Amino acid sequence: METNLTIDSTLLKYALQISGMKAETETVNLALEEFIKRRKGENVISLFNTVEYYENYDYKKLRGK
Repeated sequence: METNLTIDSTLLKYALQISGMKAETETVNLALEEFIKRRKGENVISLFNTVEYYENYDYKKLRGK
């Protein structure tokens, strides 16, 4: 999909530098992928301490001997 975006040239140059990529499109796509992964990770972290466990649950018993 083609689109026109106004991107801060300083940020793009810096992203190109630290990514080691040669093309601006590749750099922007990588940045978007990393942004998505980070946000998904934050969603998982928000689930911590929200699962309720049964006090009498014995995971060792279910392992098989």
